[in-house]
Amino acid sequence: MTVELTVPAGDGTPGLLLRPWAADDAEALAAEHRDPRMRRWLMNTLDGADEAGRWIAWQTESWQAGLRYSFAVVEPDAARVVGHVAVKRKAAQDASGEIGYWTAAAVRGRGIAPLAVDAVTRWALDTAGPGLARLDLLHAVGNAASCRVAAKCRFPLREELAPYPPKFPEAGHRHVRENGAG
Repeated sequence: MTVELTVPAGDGTPGLLLRPWAADDAEALAAEHRDPRMRRWLMNTLDGADEAGRWIAWQTESWQAGLRYSFAVVEPDAARVVGHVAVKRKAAQDASGEIGYWTAAAVRGRGIAPLAVDAVTRWALDTAGPGLARLDLLHAVGNAASCRVAAKCRFPLREELAPYPPKFPEAGHRHVRENGAG
């Protein structure tokens, strides 16, 4: 199943196309994963186009299994990938999931993350998508930009999470948005 979401251009914000990752995105994906600021916050980073290609194949398999819905965020006018948004759940029948995202260094601060996260959130909580009842948005406390994205996308802060080294060496925030809350 192929799902494409569109976000129309607005006052000072670009139009966006959110679509599943494709094999020919591997080079662009690998290039973005070289950004040290992004690598600081990601749990998993990709080193090179081959690794990015394997990651893209895994996204396709996970989508088909109903476990992960991963979107490349594309600026159609510039024909370039500028971000990523994914909805993940542990089992296909789970009513709740987690949303994660990143934006390319070249476009940070332009409002792309909130637009993309909001579009995917609405899809994921709607019956046209996987029809989830709840999405969690998790980030390190020190990632103030992610806290702003959560607020803009109507994910209220639910709790602060204790560090859990080595995977989560810093305290975190858990923001939650429920179906019908926005």
